[in-house]
Amino acid sequence: MIALRTEREIGLLREANQIVAEVLTTLAGMVAPGITTLELDEAAEALILERGGKPSFKGYRGYPKSTCISVDEVVVHGIPGKQRIEEGQIVSMDVGVLLRGYHGDAAVTVPCGEIDAVKRRLLDVTDRALANGIAAARAGNFLRDIGRAVQDTCEREGFSVVRSFVGHGIGTQMHEEPQIPNFDSGERGPRLRPGMVLAIEPMVNVGGPDVRVLKDGWTAVTKDGQPSAHFEHSVVVTEDAPEILSAAPNLIWGRL
Repeated sequence: MIALRTEREIGLLREANQIVAEVLTTLAGMVAPGITTLELDEAAEALILERGGKPSFKGYRGYPKSTCISVDEVVVHGIPGKQRIEEGQIVSMDVGVLLRGYHGDAAVTVPCGEIDAVKRRLLDVTDRALANGIAAARAGNFLRDIGRAVQDTCEREGFSVVRSFVGHGIGTQMHEEPQIPNFDSGERGPRLRPGMVLAIEPMVNVGGPDVRVLKDGWTAVTKDGQPSAHFEHSVVVTEDAPEILSAAPNLIWGRL
């Protein structure tokens, strides 16, 4: 079953996602050579608690931290720790917030200082892929249309889309139906209806699409060691254009 959220529920989801947006904006401003991924995580947790929320990720299936911080070849689920971020790296930050029974979820990838042309193009294309995926999340379209829009955007530019991880519905649980592939799965899936809330999250690689999970059971890296980018927004399908619940005025991503 795919939940169709009421206006009250959408309001609560919007509040949770606005905390997510604030946290990501703050973290993006902190990324600089020498900062550790743990310092970013601690800042995020403090801000989430200050705003009255709880970190959605901490304790989820045993996950130990409040955010996922993934650097360069790490695709998703990087566990914050002692790693110091270096000039020229790209940093993917994924944040979830539980507020009054509803979850927010979004992610953004930012550069640390000056990055090379390939990484810059990777960020631009992944951002555009998210924007195109969101644009396809319109009432009357099918779930397949989202994945097709993301895949076409990325592969046209010579990048590959990760298939091992997908987007998802979100609401009173962090992961709900439907699963949202970032590629054309060959099945059209359900028709999109107003009130569906979707976390759309392209994960895009410079090299091939294959990933492997490290011994910690969480950290997923590209098999070929090439960089990866991750952008995500939680959006609600409406009668008109989809609304980005996790939009941030000072850090705009996923919008053309």
